[in-house]
Amino acid sequence: MSFESLGLRAELLRAVSEQGYSTPTPIQQQAIPVVLGGRDLLGSAQTGTG
Repeated sequence: MSFESLGLRAELLRAVSEQGYSTPTPIQQQAIPVVLGGRDLLGSAQTGTG
């Protein structure tokens, strides 16, 4: 999965790329679509995973 496939705006994709990230973490893969869908989210992930 890529950040592009998550439906992020071009400005965010550019910023993510400029910071050197190419692949979202598992928690990002699950959380970003939920948040972009306008839903509230409470997530839990191991420290340092995104």
